[in-house]
Amino acid sequence: MSSPFSPLARAVLDSFHEGVVVFDSRGEFLYANETGRLVLDHLGNGGGRDADSLLPELARLGARLAPIRLNGMKVGQAVFLSDTPSGRSTLADRERQAILQTLETTGWKLAESAKRLGISRTTLWRRLKGYGLHRDGRGKWSQAS
Repeated sequence: MSSPFSPLARAVLDSFHEGVVVFDSRGEFLYANETGRLVLDHLGNGGGRDADSLLPELARLGARLAPIRLNGMKVGQAVFLSDTPSGRSTLADRERQAILQTLETTGWKLAESAKRLGISRTTLWRRLKGYGLHRDGRGKWSQAS
């Protein structure tokens, strides 16, 4: 599907960590960043991608609506999907998310993950211990019970 947005506009929308879904003034789906697409795919919704069918479901997820205006005229709306169930995330939540994403990317290699995160391996180890993650005897990571 081609996007009605310029590459710059797509880059701005894609830079949001939270999901963003954009509808035009008629309520037709225009664009979603990667996180927004994941949420839409998870909802399924039988292929219906218009505001009337999606907004009630997105609202249940804690979505926030914001009008898109051009020269004072409403030309659409953006839906922002929080990345936490409460709609708010603390700095600690975001740090944990960044660490876990980096570990997934590096195949849970601590030294490489610490280097990418700009922290020491010891600091990374302490964070993981604080999250209740530990290594079992076979070198696998698991949640402490």
